[in-house]
Amino acid sequence: MAGTEHRVVDGAPACPITGEPAVRLVQWVSARLLTDLWRYGGGVDVSGLLMPARRFGLWESPTGLIFFDPMIAGDEPFYRTFYGKIGAHDKLAGSRTQRLEFRAAAEHVPAGARVLDVGCGHGGFRTYVPGATYLGLDPNFAAEDPSGTILAETLQAHAARLGPVYDVVCAFQVIEHVADPLGFARAMAACLKPGGTLLVGTPLWPSPNTTIPNFIMNAPPHHLTWWTPNALEALARSLGFTPERVHAIGMDRHDSMIHWMAKATPVRCRDRYFKPVKSWYAALAFAYGAALVLNRLLPLPRQTRPNTLLLAARKNPA
Repeated sequence: MAGTEHRVVDGAPACPITGEPAVRLVQWVSARLLTDLWRYGGGVDVSGLLMPARRFGLWESPTGLIFFDPMIAGDEPFYRTFYGKIGAHDKLAGSRTQRLEFRAAAEHVPAGARVLDVGCGHGGFRTYVPGATYLGLDPNFAAEDPSGTILAETLQAHAARLGPVYDVVCAFQVIEHVADPLGFARAMAACLKPGGTLLVGTPLWPSPNTTIPNFIMNAPPHHLTWWTPNALEALARSLGFTPERVHAIGMDRHDSMIHWMAKATPVRCRDRYFKPVKSWYAALAFAYGAALVLNRLLPLPRQTRPNTLLLAARKNPA
């Protein structure tokens, strides 16, 4: 866990945000286990992506960041299939999405600011910053946006084309999906004016997300990194930015199933998160079934355990 005494681990991979060797092997996870969990739990075939790796190490870096090695990210067919099944983009970034993360982020956006929202989905954040000039990037959803404020352009291409012209650059629940989080953050920084604000939202570790056994959404090719406040601050410093605040944010209606699954599971993860044993499969199935019932019958509590982090960092003048 975070705070473990740092030591050299033979064969440890480098932290993807600092380059320092990992300090702890959390566990090995076989590609076969992850492939089977995705097939039967997510309804998606990821064998072509994961099986060549044979196994994945789950490592802790000196910053407290937990990361998989190798870092194999999902491709467009994976996301279109899986997110289509669960309606993820409407839940996370639809035009009527209500999110505490968006409210916290809007506190850092002054009136009149020029805002770039990376991986914006349907652009749900724009309704939280009505006084800003908003532009979103999402090649998968630009064609569905009647306002023309979502572009079918990659972040890297946008940074190369326009350079540092934005007052705020944000990405919500994106960085944990990319195989090069530091490169992704650098491309965000390249779009930001000196003195501008970088906002990065990501799931928290440890949290209800990481309590649930064999919870496949926390594994490749979906989530490749699990973040701590210290890791986000280290990311900011790696960019030469000044971290100003890391918000710890509770759960919204869109992830209420996670709240109830974490409450209901008879197995709670601590030092291992994936295990090919019947008791863990049964615990996951029980937690999901119980959460379906509880989610229909009970409102989400007003206060829940934090499940999300939001970094606000300032780009220093040149």
